[in-house]
Amino acid sequence: MPQATATPLRLLVVLPSWLGDVVMATPALRLLRDRLRGSFIAGLVRPEMREVLAGTDLLDELHADRKGGVMGPKHVAARLRPRRYDSALLLTNSFSSALAARVAGIPRRVGYDRDARGMLLTHSIRAMEREGSSALRRRWAPVPAVRYYLDAACELLRCAGIDPPSMPDDPASLPAGIALELATTPEEERAADELLERAGLALDAPFAVLNPGGNDPAKRWPADRFAHLAEHLASTHGLVVLVNGSPSERDLAAEVCRGAGSRAVSLPEAGVGIGSLKAVVRRARLMVTNDTGPRHLAAAFGTPLVSLFGPTDHRWTTIPTRPLASGEPSEAILLADPTLEANELANDHPERCRIDRIGFEVVCEAVERALALNEPRA
Repeated sequence: MPQATATPLRLLVVLPSWLGDVVMATPALRLLRDRLRGSFIAGLVRPEMREVLAGTDLLDELHADRKGGVMGPKHVAARLRPRRYDSALLLTNSFSSALAARVAGIPRRVGYDRDARGMLLTHSIRAMEREGSSALRRRWAPVPAVRYYLDAACELLRCAGIDPPSMPDDPASLPAGIALELATTPEEERAADELLERAGLALDAPFAVLNPGGNDPAKRWPADRFAHLAEHLASTHGLVVLVNGSPSERDLAAEVCRGAGSRAVSLPEAGVGIGSLKAVVRRARLMVTNDTGPRHLAAAFGTPLVSLFGPTDHRWTTIPTRPLASGEPSEAILLADPTLEANELANDHPERCRIDRIGFEVVCEAVERALALNEPRA
């Protein structure tokens, strides 16, 4: 086993499972890239997430593999062992990811002590808990995922004897100057051109993207309101409206498009993938979205955002955003209940924070402001 202060020469970062979380991990990856110059840094992601980081220089290698099932960790470990990593940073919270790193023989394993995996870690990080939490019922504090991942990267640097950058004392705050970081490849840009052509758009046509989906139905603003918004964007602003969704949300996207008549186009029907979606989002005039992964793509590219939050607390996913051409923030966050006390979480008030409590007029006002503040994108 290497000394506790040995600088990692071959580092594996086990990345989160979801699209938005992979994007929110990019400031931590940038920190490691900048502080571990000369080190080989690889990432482990689910296969469907490998396109997210394409085009960036954050990693030297990307392993795409699954950790699911009883034999999953053993299978992943067998793939990793020949790479002879000396350190692993686990940005996931799962037992299986820590087990895979342990079985792969990685000597230094840094991660949060959650999911009963502390015994598998060589350096455990304690996640912040809310008042009233207990060993039987963990109540995690609403620490932004960006900060959560940055703190983990800082702990890895400390283990290596490298001073990390200072972080704000308030764990709910993000350090100044950080950014979500993505890029597109020439292949992804060509895929976006082909996608827009299949959707019937001229390549110079201005468009907006709507995301009516979300992994939890409670996060979804009503489909008929998204349809009404599509009509408004088309008739008032002359925008083509692209309705995005995962393959499992194809029916939802189709429902929104039917409600909007001929004013909206379904991206799932046109065959959108993560790579082409990145390039489409980069070019969009506006995105209106629930709390779902494409929101983070838009934030990374500086696309104007109107984000809707219901019974999931927005503080978990506080993100840095790029300013608009006007200098104003590029994201407007709309809450189902903006009067909720700071010591309460929207997650604990599902009825009070129903997402349908966000009115159509409120969303339209935010959309009008975002479009007025931002000049047309080239």
